[in-house]
Amino acid sequence: FDLVVVSPLTRTCETALHVFGEPRSPGKPAFLDQVDAPVNSPEYAAGVKISPPRFLVREECRERWGHYCCDGRRPIREIAKEFPNFDFSEVIHDEDVFYSDERESDEHCCDRAVKFLEWLNSRPEKCIAVVTHSSFLRHLFGQFGESLHNDDRDHLQRLAGNCELRSIVLCSHGNKDGKQIDPLMPPPAAPSTIRMSS
Repeated sequence: FDLVVVSPLTRTCETALHVFGEPRSPGKPAFLDQVDAPVNSPEYAAGVKISPPRFLVREECRERWGHYCCDGRRPIREIAKEFPNFDFSEVIHDEDVFYSDERESDEHCCDRAVKFLEWLNSRPEKCIAVVTHSSFLRHLFGQFGESLHNDDRDHLQRLAGNCELRSIVLCSHGNKDGKQIDPLMPPPAAPSTIRMSS
């Protein structure tokens, strides 16, 4: 993979490490960070070294927030200490300003998912992995597939399993109009009364 995009929740950061191994340090060129390829891969058999991908943390692909403590996150300054080679530079807020006592609406989560796809589409990388959450994926994929055969649509829109790997090809013509992708901003809601423990 050229890039691994990760939700800022601890459980997705841990999953990314288990699935993809240690990331390349932020700012380090790929040619300066060569490691052995995964065992049983053609590259490993040929003795070819590979560069690990960068891990970029993005708030847009986080779980649907609110109401459940497990869908909130700790401050980024704490999470970053546990995952020092993850790139948190595009996370705007240290505290979890999105979490509230109210559950994020289906409509907002769907809109956020489309904005994430727009951002993903603007990336220069060609092969990108996304480590995210089942509810977020359900809100994302539930908006697509109306022209597909029922079996294909059901397969696309089904609830993702824990640690499920799913391959999706995103076909697009890029961000042709040069449209600015606005950063995710917190909704104008009352802050949560629930506090995450460190």
